[in-house]
Formats: sequence, C-alpha cells, structure tokens
Amino acid sequence: MSQTKIHKALSRPTLESLGPVTAEEAQLLERLDLSRLPRHVAVIMDGNGRWAQNRHLPRIAGHRSGTQSARTTIETCARLKIEALTLYAFSVENWRRPKTEIDFLMQLLREYLKKEMPLLQKNEIRMRFLGRIDELPVAVQKDVREATEKTAGNKGMVLCVALNYGGRAEIVDAMNAILSEHPGNGASSRITEEQLTRHLYTEGLPDPDLLIRTSGEMRVSNFLLWQIAYAEIFVTDTLWPDFNRAPLLEALVEFQKRERRYGGIREGQPTTEKPALVAGE
Repeated sequence: MSQTKIHKALSRPTLESLGPVTAEEAQLLERLDLSRLPRHVAVIMDGNGRWAQNRHLPRIAGHRSGTQSARTTIETCARLKIEALTLYAFSVENWRRPKTEIDFLMQLLREYLKKEMPLLQKNEIRMRFLGRIDELPVAVQKDVREATEKTAGNKGMVLCVALNYGGRAEIVDAMNAILSEHPGNGASSRITEEQLTRHLYTEGLPDPDLLIRTSGEMRVSNFLLWQIAYAEIFVTDTLWPDFNRAPLLEALVEFQKRERRYGGIREGQPTTEKPALVAGE
C-alpha cells in the first residue's frame, strides 16, 4: 500500500486563481464559499460511449473527448486547493470490454500521462494510482510508476487515478495484507476499522466528501465502497465529455447546501422525528 500522505492543508484559494470565467461560471462562483470546499472529491466519469453514439461516432471518440473534461476537472480542483481528487478511469470489470477498446484505453492513458505532465508539474499535483496495478500491461505499469515518481515531490493536490480498480477487490486486498502481517492468527485476530483503513489503496488520504457521477446513472459501480460511507452524492445527466467547469462548480455549490450530520442530529433539533415515508404509503 502507498505511504504517500497529504503534507498539510492547502492554502485558501482565490477566484483569481481560476483565470477567465464565463458568465455562468461567475454566477456559480458568487454562490460558492471558498472556505468550505470538500477536502476530497471523487468522480465516476461515465457517458463517453453514449456521447459518441449520440454523434454517430465510435466509442473511442468519446473516450478521447473525455480527456479534455478530465484536464478541466483536474486543473480546476487543483486551483481551488482541493486536497485530493480521485477519478475512476478503469474498473476490474472493464476487462470484459472488447480487446480493441481496452487496448485503446491503455494507449490513451499512456499518451495522457506524457502530454499532461507539464500541467501536473505546473500545478504542483502529485499522482497516485489506486487498484491492482501489477495486473496492467508492463508498459502501462512503467508509465504509472514514472508519473508517480516524477510528481512525488510536489506539494499540491493529490490526483488519484483508479485503474484496474474495484471497491470489493480493494477491501479483499486490504484484508489479505492484514492477514499476511499476522500469519498463524487466523480468525482469532480482531480487525478494527482503523486497521483496515490503513491498508486501503487510499491510505493517508481523507475519505471523499463529495462523489460526482456523470450521465445520470444512480449507482456507485463498485467505487470506493468503504471510503464513501458518508460522502455526499451529486448525480448529473451531463455526459462526461460535456462535463466542463460549470457543472463541476454546480456540484460544489450543491455540496455546500447539504447538512452533514454523520448519523447524528442537528444541535437543538428535537429527537422525536416522524418516520420516513415508504413508497406506496
């Protein structure tokens, strides 16, 4: 498991750090409190295939177009001084896709890492890769390792790319790592939440405060199952290649409207509440 940790809370962002903004973005920024941004944003980047299909293009055209949305999201979050951003790039289930599409995605990732390295360095972004990286093609493993090493000294946002990732697989890997540290104890050893958390791929990072899913699908797709236990979820119908800075800011504005109680109640609120309505009642 990676031992990379966030060095310290990043300095407070300013509107000027975002550069020129559109009228829509300016309106959203007026509603955004820059002192109450989420520490960690996670994104399920969905809709590349549908975006391409709607335009009578091959699926790979959607994947390539989606890299611009990734660039915009990464740069905006970095300039807003968000501590960590995790992008769901390739799941353990995605190996079921046609080989031609898988090969293209792997090549696209390699191209992206090389092309975007100046942007990552300019914004002091550190890269981490979450998943079973040792099962990826050797050339991809090499590029992943080099990107991690080249950005290791940066002090800004941590950019996590979930690659050959599955939430269930992550928990299994964490459990096996714990058991390997205590051979012979078997089921007699009690495993705590804190112990398991230390062995997750995200060790050293805060849990996501905000989970964004594009394309309107209402599921978490085996993504960060342990870490998103208390995350606020924002679903947008926008397909990933159309996800620019405005919908990202909209998600942040919506996040700040939520009341996060972590299972408790608001101070001064009566403890007797009406039971939740059930569909059909």
